[in-house]
Amino acid sequence: MPNFPIPLPPIPLPNDPLQFLWAGILPLLLAYSGSTWGDAVVGGVATPAPARQAELANFVRQDCGSCHGLLFKGGLGVPLTPAALEGKSAEALKDTILYGRNGTTMPPWSPFLTEAEAAWIVQMLQKGSF
Repeated sequence: MPNFPIPLPPIPLPNDPLQFLWAGILPLLLAYSGSTWGDAVVGGVATPAPARQAELANFVRQDCGSCHGLLFKGGLGVPLTPAALEGKSAEALKDTILYGRNGTTMPPWSPFLTEAEAAWIVQMLQKGSF
């Protein structure tokens, strides 16, 4: 039977400073930014990896569509067509997605979405891409 506590071997530190950057700091920066390794930036908005795009598209069609209409022409919620969103601030729309609207049935989705994902959803809604 081994003696407890079992001593841990020393953790080797990288000799190359760039290795430390890639292995240590970069993942932390990505986690803080809300981006992932598969993200690309298009028009100032991070584009999620293809698998996450599919998840988000399903989320928008099912969860948003249940109130805003399956064609986004309105229902319990306001229309989300490109014409209806024209002239609206992308930042305000992103905040509405993340934090909801007090006094309405619009819930906050921030527990499920990052800021970058909400910004991508706004960009796709404004283009009519859902």
